[in-house]
Amino acid sequence: MTDKTGMRRGLTRYGDEEFSLYLRTVFIKGMGYSNDALSRPVVGIANTFSGFNACHGNVPQIIEAVKRGVMLAGGLPVEFPTISLHESFSYPTSMYLRNLMSMDTEEMLRALPLDSCVLIGGCDKTVPAQLMAAASANVPAISVVTGPMLSGTHRGERVGACSDCRRFWGEYRGGRIDQDEIAEVTDSLVPTTGTCGVMGTASTMACMTEALGMMLPGGATIPAVHADRLRHAEAAGTQAMKLAQGGPKPSEIITPASIKNSLRVLLALGGSTNGIVHMAAVAGRLGIRLDLEAFDALGAETPVLVDLKPTGKYYMDDLHRAGGMAPILRELKPLLDLDCMTVTGRTLGEEIEDMPAPYEQDVVRPLSNPIHSGGGVAFLKGNLAGDGAIIKQSACSPELLVHSGRAVVFDSLEDLADRIDDDALDVSKDDVLVLRNAGPKGAPGMPEAGYIPIPKKLAVQGVKDMVRISDCRMSGTAFGAIVLHADPEAAMGGPLALVQSGDMIHLDVPNRSLTLDVDDAEMERRRSNWTPPPASGEERGYNKLFMDHVNQAGEGVDFDFLTRRPFTENTP
Repeated sequence: MTDKTGMRRGLTRYGDEEFSLYLRTVFIKGMGYSNDALSRPVVGIANTFSGFNACHGNVPQIIEAVKRGVMLAGGLPVEFPTISLHESFSYPTSMYLRNLMSMDTEEMLRALPLDSCVLIGGCDKTVPAQLMAAASANVPAISVVTGPMLSGTHRGERVGACSDCRRFWGEYRGGRIDQDEIAEVTDSLVPTTGTCGVMGTASTMACMTEALGMMLPGGATIPAVHADRLRHAEAAGTQAMKLAQGGPKPSEIITPASIKNSLRVLLALGGSTNGIVHMAAVAGRLGIRLDLEAFDALGAETPVLVDLKPTGKYYMDDLHRAGGMAPILRELKPLLDLDCMTVTGRTLGEEIEDMPAPYEQDVVRPLSNPIHSGGGVAFLKGNLAGDGAIIKQSACSPELLVHSGRAVVFDSLEDLADRIDDDALDVSKDDVLVLRNAGPKGAPGMPEAGYIPIPKKLAVQGVKDMVRISDCRMSGTAFGAIVLHADPEAAMGGPLALVQSGDMIHLDVPNRSLTLDVDDAEMERRRSNWTPPPASGEERGYNKLFMDHVNQAGEGVDFDFLTRRPFTENTP
């Protein structure tokens, strides 16, 4: 049997292929399909709707629009469910489950008779999981995101999740707003379905995916509730049919050069630090190592151009009105690799040339007038950084970019919760808060706990930012002088494991340095006395798989057996 498309693809192994096709046809007929429908190329649609996932509330409508596009192009659309992850509804953290979602999606891409697939995602970890799956399965695929929510209002002030969630919670903790107001603002922060309305991880990954070439041009910023979101989905369904008939595969689109383009966009966005971890995982699926020192060097050439929260002042619906990705890519054009292939079958350069003409707007700045220079994200080295740590310097208080302070150490998330608001906590505004054992293995799952709350005794005094260091992550919607992703993590014996309260820590972001004022001999003495923390969770099931096989931040927190080894290429 030579025709391996449509319903003949990936036949169940009964030892008789004609019987396998016959039996498949018997059962699929029970869904009401005609012989004509079953003779056509099959376009899968990954359905990530969940009643727990407000970011994906519009997925049913998107699926119908994708189906329309596939059928208009002569194909058979078939949806199938996968895991759906929402940041606020995933215990202990959605990052813990990202790899599981990627495995679920990858295995469905392999198991089902799909000639191509439309991957519908939105909330933070869903799009990375789908890109990881697509890279591994290498089935022609196209990404459609659910889109950002619209902004809301609170007492005349424009607000939106989730930078304003954190801002108002900080005001509440500091006693500057009361219980009634925090309850009132809760009703205003998420006024529509869709992903966070600021440049958090969801929007960062959407924009990076468009720059990567895995999404139709213009799709990253369309608000979830706009009619254009459905028209884009229909177009994606039509394009998926073209992919089913010989379009480029993910391995032809996701290359060191296209990853470099996506990282440049991350820097220009002032985007989420999570984008680095996720793109490292996507790259690793294809045997590509993300070089963080080279990434840091990109920042010298790639200023922050997008005036969006948490780095700037606008919201995602403003970026869409300003032209979405078009003004960003047009401005970055001299810095991009324009020969990279996209899901359209055309190069990125060709797509940029065909983008709508520019018009006057002030959300995306020109290269000559950025909102921040020197790199939105900096890569730090030094005896406290281990193999490296990062800081989103574009969202820092400028006066804390060079800072020395006394360490105040929290040994775990539980220790942090128990002591951060204790009036007896020995802490001042000039100290450095250190959270350890919150990395991939230590937490587990590397949660978004790096946005360590300001101790309540300082918050009520008006302190809004301090230097904070951890081996975990923070939300892309967060802000502050926060060092993240210390690698290796404390639970693996990384440098954070050796810090003691009272040690002096020196942060020098301009010189890319994070150091502990402890000599080598004392560090070695502490290392010899260190014992790993007890393992977290049950020694069974997914937790065991995770704890036995998860990589560190520099390799994307993916599983070692899912990463293609050895690495054969570097990026950027």
